[in-house]
Amino acid sequence: MGLEERVGPEPGSRPERRSGADSLGAQGPTCVRREVRQGERRYLYWNLPADLSEVSVDVIVVGAGPTGLACAIEVQKAGFRVKTIEKGCVVNSLYKYPTNLTFFTTPELLEIGDIPMTAVREKPTRGEALKYYRRVASHYRLDINQYEQVNTVTGNDGDFVVDTTDRVGAARRYRALKVILATGFYDIPVRMSVPGEDLPKVHHYYQEPHPFYDCDVAVIGGQNSAAICALDCYRAGARVTLIHRHPELSPKIKYWILPDISNRIKHGEINAYLDSRVERIEQDSLHIQTPKGRVAIPNDFVLAMTGYQPDIEFLASLGIVFDGQTRKPRTNPDTLESDRPGMYLAGVIVAGMHTNEIFIENGRFHGGQIATDIAAKLGG
Repeated sequence: MGLEERVGPEPGSRPERRSGADSLGAQGPTCVRREVRQGERRYLYWNLPADLSEVSVDVIVVGAGPTGLACAIEVQKAGFRVKTIEKGCVVNSLYKYPTNLTFFTTPELLEIGDIPMTAVREKPTRGEALKYYRRVASHYRLDINQYEQVNTVTGNDGDFVVDTTDRVGAARRYRALKVILATGFYDIPVRMSVPGEDLPKVHHYYQEPHPFYDCDVAVIGGQNSAAICALDCYRAGARVTLIHRHPELSPKIKYWILPDISNRIKHGEINAYLDSRVERIEQDSLHIQTPKGRVAIPNDFVLAMTGYQPDIEFLASLGIVFDGQTRKPRTNPDTLESDRPGMYLAGVIVAGMHTNEIFIENGRFHGGQIATDIAAKLGG
């Protein structure tokens, strides 16, 4: 059964309260989270202090990625007070990208808020993108709370209550007329669900190849990320093995990368097990099921480039309904309002589990759609 979140003390208990001084020096009351099982169901209760102060705004945006920033800008330009809440840093997903990443797209397709983006070369780098989005946030003086986790959204259209926990554990509460969810999908890796996946040597995010010099590295996956990761590590002096569950690498790998990774495999510079699956991970080895039988190889690190997915459980706890066949959340295609009145979806989560349908390039326009509908309904 799924996990249902509720605000308030669990039945038959007294709410626990702690001062902020008990939690990393937080200034303010601390919320307490407790999981309770009742039969086959699990509930997550957030015990909040009765004297918790509230901050009121017109619109809350959850998520400060490029799409979340674009939404905040467009709604703010329509004349509304907006607060954006982000559990990490501004454009947290981009920050997690590989350090030396170059985007596949050109600068103008990443622009938001009518602010030009410049790049030294034809395509921008991760560093240039981070600098750009910081500049945009500063230009519009966006009200962004970083390192703050949204726990629950209760209430109804016109009177939503958003309860959060900030970086030092202090409880925060906001009231808003409308809520926009732009939470992206890069925070939850698609797991292999094999023994040993939680060992410290297993990484679902790749930053740079230097730490893997002169090590036995297994790269799991057959898409762009896996190919780039394998090539980087090979050129940094790692002994690389690529493992992919399909008989061939993805034909969607970028045209300048696919010949490179294919030739490295062909010449034996990168070992490859195609049509194969990882069975278990041990401290110094990796066990693989291949078409020729089981194989054990030496291994120091595993880079699992197996993809990422939206936080479906969190979205469902907020009342977002997913279509059983398409696995997409139900929204009005013109306004992006969800089945929960007053709550909008923006960015890649509009596509649900189909994470290859929406990118920064098209998700950045969602803010205009949403702002137009909010202005029509609230008279902005």
